[in-house]
Amino acid sequence: MGTTGLLVPNLVLGNSPENTTIMTNKTRPKVIFFDVNETLLDLTDMKQVISLALNGREDLLSLWFTAMLQYSLVTTASGQYEHFGNIGAAALQMVAANNGIEMSEDDARKTVVNSLRGLPAHPEVKEALAQLKSDGYTLVSFTNSSNEGVKKQFESAGLTEYFDERLSVEDVGKFKPFRETYEWATRKMGIQPNEAMLVAAHGWDVAGALWAGWRAAFINRPGQQIFPLAPQTEINEIDLKKIASILVKY
Repeated sequence: MGTTGLLVPNLVLGNSPENTTIMTNKTRPKVIFFDVNETLLDLTDMKQVISLALNGREDLLSLWFTAMLQYSLVTTASGQYEHFGNIGAAALQMVAANNGIEMSEDDARKTVVNSLRGLPAHPEVKEALAQLKSDGYTLVSFTNSSNEGVKKQFESAGLTEYFDERLSVEDVGKFKPFRETYEWATRKMGIQPNEAMLVAAHGWDVAGALWAGWRAAFINRPGQQIFPLAPQTEINEIDLKKIASILVKY
């Protein structure tokens, strides 16, 4: 197990144009929070299902993802809450309608909800989580999905045993990246913001965490980028195994 305050290298290959290794005195975060969709779970199968529902239009996938995130933010900003899967279904209907594709509300909901709940974990995820857990870290999932949704996702992907707690924005009624949502998560775990670290594959998510006073590690999954105007993440690596290998040295 690592030691608090241990002097270790902090690898910032994704953040530093010089690809240098910076030596800093890193303390261990008390809790590591993990985003779920795309961070831990592989969305490849879901993308194929959504593409089929859109008449094979793979070019519409990114538009659907963007619309889903946009309307989750619109919902929260308007003081409302709706399950993320339902927002995804509504966004799918909107994208379909704009492209001359007929899709009923029921078909859209079944397509999104069913595809979200059967996703496999990325290949390196279980080994990395096991390494962090055995090293004494408290691991908490922190997702925009509903409580029921993430429970079924973890059961399907075989991830339940690795986590000390599952947190869903359903319980606070505000989606990430609203600041109040990160503040709620730290209160829930009884820690200060600077004692939390978010691991996520979404630039908007790590930006929200950093602006809320958290630490952050970015998983540079294909097609994902850090928001250039956000503070720099502490760790930026291509998969969770590489991140875990750094964290166990803290």
